[in-house]
Amino acid sequence: MSRSKAKGTAMETLIVTALQEHLGPEICRRTTSGAKDRGDIHGLYIRGLRTVAEVKNTKATQLGTHWNEVEIERGNDDADVGILIHKRHGKGQALDQWVTLTVRELLTIITGERP
Repeated sequence: MSRSKAKGTAMETLIVTALQEHLGPEICRRTTSGAKDRGDIHGLYIRGLRTVAEVKNTKATQLGTHWNEVEIERGNDDADVGILIHKRHGKGQALDQWVTLTVRELLTIITGERP
């Protein structure tokens, strides 16, 4: 396994472990499935809405590129909401990492309907 792949796996595991502690054991990591990838975290629901979470541990934050990946994977999974969880440098605890979403995702969470 490459060093960058190992860092990504470690970050995914860190986040999944924290989500399991707070939300339950149904949260788990997904294995990569190529062009039909459906996100890094499975079993996550926000207000009953199936949610795809993509996890990134990169030196440079590339929100545009990473967000495009979230959108593709949300579509592949037919999920209601997509979120990006990414490394907050200088912070090692899972609950201190960043979560990014668009206003569209926020409205979907608030109203339960995708605008």
